[in-house]
Amino acid sequence: MSDTTARFDRIAFVASEHENAQRALAELTAKYDHVDPSQAEVIVALGGDGLMLETLHAHMNDGVPVYGMNRGSVGFLMNEYNVDNLIERLEGAETTGLHPLTMTALDIDGTVHKRLAINEVSLFRQTHQAAKLRISVDGKVRLDELIADGLLVATPSGSTAYNLSAQGPILPIGSPLLALTPISPFRPRRWRGALLSNHANIRIEVLGADIRPVSAVADNRETRSVVEVLIAEDTATEYLMMFDPGHNLDERILVEQFGV
Repeated sequence: MSDTTARFDRIAFVASEHENAQRALAELTAKYDHVDPSQAEVIVALGGDGLMLETLHAHMNDGVPVYGMNRGSVGFLMNEYNVDNLIERLEGAETTGLHPLTMTALDIDGTVHKRLAINEVSLFRQTHQAAKLRISVDGKVRLDELIADGLLVATPSGSTAYNLSAQGPILPIGSPLLALTPISPFRPRRWRGALLSNHANIRIEVLGADIRPVSAVADNRETRSVVEVLIAEDTATEYLMMFDPGHNLDERILVEQFGV
């Protein structure tokens, strides 16, 4: 065990079930003193972006930063893995504080479901029939009917995830914007979405929800058969991520945009 007395001397390690992540967990816990996440000054997450999102959700508003190391298949939110010099890396890392989206979904039975989303809130058709959606922003209808496979609202940190795959724009991490992006739109055929203020209140109504069911997903948490979804930034909630110098989210987003 390490006997260092550095600033981060209460480290918690969490790992996905992937073999590489479990091997890394064994290596790091053998080398460094560690505590339970409830007692930690920093949490080191070992896995991919899915594990990072899961860890951030578990520690919203705890004030404990999460430092990810990539032991999964996708690692946009992760740092490179190295078992050595962890304390020094943590001390030199840059911390970014961000706000999630809050999703309030009303299902067809009248039940209200509230979820938080770090990357995006997505709506998807549940059957072979396309979804029909009405979009309002700050109380004003902006698109009376979108016929598509679905729709998503992405944060800047989530703009390089599913949003990018759906041909949505990449947003700089500090930008006060949200990306509203259709998924395989049929009508209006040429509508490619919109950039909205991060202060916008977005309302999505599902038209004909009884015959064209739609699900709403906040990151990876799904609510089935929704009739209305409200989306807004939750400024009262914050999560903290740590990145090695020169590899923060701003730099990663620039790299994505220039295709390097």
